[in-house]
Amino acid sequence: MSVVEAAAWVCVRERRVLVVRATGSDAFYLPGGKPEPGEPDAVAAAREVSEEVGVSVDPARLRHFTTIDAPAHNRPPGTRVRLVCFTGDHPGEPAAASEIAEIGWFTSADADRCAPAIRMVLDELVGADLID
Repeated sequence: MSVVEAAAWVCVRERRVLVVRATGSDAFYLPGGKPEPGEPDAVAAAREVSEEVGVSVDPARLRHFTTIDAPAHNRPPGTRVRLVCFTGDHPGEPAAASEIAEIGWFTSADADRCAPAIRMVLDELVGADLID
């Protein structure tokens, strides 16, 4: 079984969470991506957030929210994703950049539009009473 390691940013505003959809993808994800070799997860999350939505987050100020293990979307059967999720404040307004075709602010009602790991994050956000 192969595992894709990834780090992501959980940004909640007005009981909705920020999600992104890459060009050519049919599912929404949290802003984030794979760490470079030797790169700490928080640094990877901050780098990917800057690339994908143009927002600067300080990796030293990111706080671990959850780590998700789920089937990897659009990967061969049996592939898993280990998604380390962080929260943290930011200046500026997120906007689609780089390979991102679309951003959205989702509630749990939008779960069917998300990758499996993101559906699990939505469940945790609902359980923490952070989103509807």
